[in-house]
Amino acid sequence: MPACFKTIASPVGALTLVADDEALTAILWEDDDPARVPHGARIEAPDHPLLVETARQLDAYFAGRLTAFDLPLAFNGTVFQQQVWQALLTIPFGETRSYAEIARQIGRPDACRAVGAANGRNPISIVAPCHRVVGSTGALTGFAGGIAAKRYLLALERGGEPAPGPRQACLAF
Repeated sequence: MPACFKTIASPVGALTLVADDEALTAILWEDDDPARVPHGARIEAPDHPLLVETARQLDAYFAGRLTAFDLPLAFNGTVFQQQVWQALLTIPFGETRSYAEIARQIGRPDACRAVGAANGRNPISIVAPCHRVVGSTGALTGFAGGIAAKRYLLALERGGEPAPGPRQACLAF
């Protein structure tokens, strides 16, 4: 059976939520490269209960009312990628970790670059918070949603007033 999807508006642009009958399988960015998170056939299902719940929780997150998501997740990737993605789920709200810290956490201290590659292929952005992973100096590095979106999400979580989202900046005139 094809996966179901629903597209929602957010401060960081349109997000496409993808789920099967049991779990959320992806949150895709508006300009996402289709090769980043390969998916088979999908059917639009705006009333799919899990997609509706995901949209509700994302709305609460962007409004500053939610600090931890409670959704069933299904990651599709290699064993190594899944280890990295599970490590993302342990990064507390409002905090960051470096690629090296994630590599050490999963028992692969020499795999910083591989952690970065796996982080870049995280299929469930925001919920599995790849935006919380930064360079060893604290620099904001690559992010599928763009550096402006990463900066926005980190500012939102740190309780500061985030600048307008990258998709909202054009609307401020």
